[in-house]
Parts: sequence; structure tokens; C-alpha cells
Amino acid sequence: MAAETNENHLLIIEDDQGRKEFSLEHPVYSIGRDRECNIRLMSQFVSRRHATLVRLPREHNSHSYYYRIVDGDAKGKPSSNGLMINGRKIPAHDLRNEDEIVFGPQVRAIYYLLRNTQRLGQTDSSEYDITLINPGMAEDLEDMEE
Repeated sequence: MAAETNENHLLIIEDDQGRKEFSLEHPVYSIGRDRECNIRLMSQFVSRRHATLVRLPREHNSHSYYYRIVDGDAKGKPSSNGLMINGRKIPAHDLRNEDEIVFGPQVRAIYYLLRNTQRLGQTDSSEYDITLINPGMAEDLEDMEE
């Protein structure tokens, strides 16, 4: 049976309003303070159009892709403060699992690439893992805790 790899791209944002998760599925995302942005950052330290995420195909696998983050808007206008990725200020970066992107003070994101390999035609055995507990066993555990 063939193995199929499902990839999920996840961006977790932390800003002035807390933590938000974005599942990345579209080819392009605008990131910034502007209410028109796909991923809105709530902070006065972030540019209106701070960064752009672009989905690109991997060379050797037509079903697999990655995201590149680019400083500024889609027209090439850079943000005021730039991007810090994994502690380095750089204008563009091909994202890898657990990369940290800092947009400004207390505004950051972590990118996750989650891979789920599953054999086609088979079910995941954990779906049916049911543990039966004898009621008498629970009482024995309570006695041990005292």
C-alpha cells in the first residue's frame, strides 16, 4: 500500500490580544495591523502591511509545498521594523518547523509544519483503542494514594 503524507502548516501568533492559531491553506497571506490583512496583528509596533506569506511547491514533490515569509507587502514595500527570524534580521526566509518570527515587541509567531503519514486503506489503530477498567481496580488505586 502507498503511504500518503498529509502536511499541515500552522502559524501561532502572539500579540497584544493573546494567542491565535492560523491553519495555512491559501497561496498568499498578508500579515499586519491593517484590518484588510488575512492575518491581523494587534500592536502599535507592527506595520499595516508588515509581511507576506507565499506558498511555493517543493522541487521533488508536486503534492508538497512550503511557505516563504517576506518582509513588507506584496508590492515590495518593506515594513518599518523588519522581521527577526530565529534571532536574525532578514528580509525573506523559507519557513521550517518551529521557526520563530518576531514582528515587534511582544508580537511574534511560531511556524509549525506537521506531517502525518498514513497508510492508505488502513485505519489508525488509536481510533479504536478502548481501555476497559475493572471498577475494583480503581478502588485499589485510591487505597494506594492514602
